[in-house]
Amino acid sequence: MRKHFPSQTDGTVYLTEGGQETEIMYRHGHDLPEFAMFSLLDQPQAVEDMTAMYQRYLDVAVAAGVPVMMGGLDYRASSDWGAKLGYSPEALASMQRRCIDFLRTVAEPYRTRLPAIYISGVAGPRGDAYSLNETITADSAEAYHFTQLSTLAEAGVDLVTAMTFNSVPEAIGIARAAARLDLPLCVSFTLDSETSRLRSGPTLREAIEATDHEAGAARPDFYGVNCSHPFEFLPALEAGDWIRRIRMLRPNASAKDKMELCQIGHLEEGDPEELGRLMGELASRYPHIDIWGGCCGTWEKHLEQIVRQVKLARG
Repeated sequence: MRKHFPSQTDGTVYLTEGGQETEIMYRHGHDLPEFAMFSLLDQPQAVEDMTAMYQRYLDVAVAAGVPVMMGGLDYRASSDWGAKLGYSPEALASMQRRCIDFLRTVAEPYRTRLPAIYISGVAGPRGDAYSLNETITADSAEAYHFTQLSTLAEAGVDLVTAMTFNSVPEAIGIARAAARLDLPLCVSFTLDSETSRLRSGPTLREAIEATDHEAGAARPDFYGVNCSHPFEFLPALEAGDWIRRIRMLRPNASAKDKMELCQIGHLEEGDPEELGRLMGELASRYPHIDIWGGCCGTWEKHLEQIVRQVKLARG
């Protein structure tokens, strides 16, 4: 029987990490070739900085008294990206296991201080998250992501989070791969700044409904939105039962263009208080959304505001 991530429980709010790639680059000065964090595990100073960064996230959760979903070093740990970085399949699988071991090691001292800690493997898209990737089919995506997800299944993760997806066929493919491996899955879409749609064309509603329909019994456990500022994804939250399939929101700190945020050369933190207020309003409007965090430009300052406002909204 397929495993699932815990169902929503009234009053429960999960906290996940902020925009760790932009934070590790611009607050700590570490280069990320191909935007890959996992290679930093071979650099002692980077490991020290990443450990402290995740500890700060966990400290926010302790102060708020909320459970945590941790993930984030293995976004680029799939075969095409690994090959670009010079990793053999065996070396890449080893790095995936090290990513999960790193998270567990950082989390261990917090096990008695938090209601619960869940470890998530992270899968990024096969191509550039902000390109159309029109050649990717559901079948090719299933075959491609099955390799990365197989290692995550062996590592015993609690969930796989597919981040910054903008292709429905790729979402269908990774859903099928996760189901074959008995892995709970969240598919998190990113939206275009100008249209509030996926860059590939469909609305958020269309993408979720199409993925659910085509994946059938293999459909994701739930969905999220990441790497989009609330001003970008608010217009996409159309009324309807479909919206209950969204459980996770991880906004960018700034409404600036996504590619600019990754290349701007400094941390564009926006207005943390306004971001927290917007998330609190969404928590009031959509009480079923229960996993909250950040994406590009966010760090513990933003997480503190988000979890405070969300908890206030939930009474």
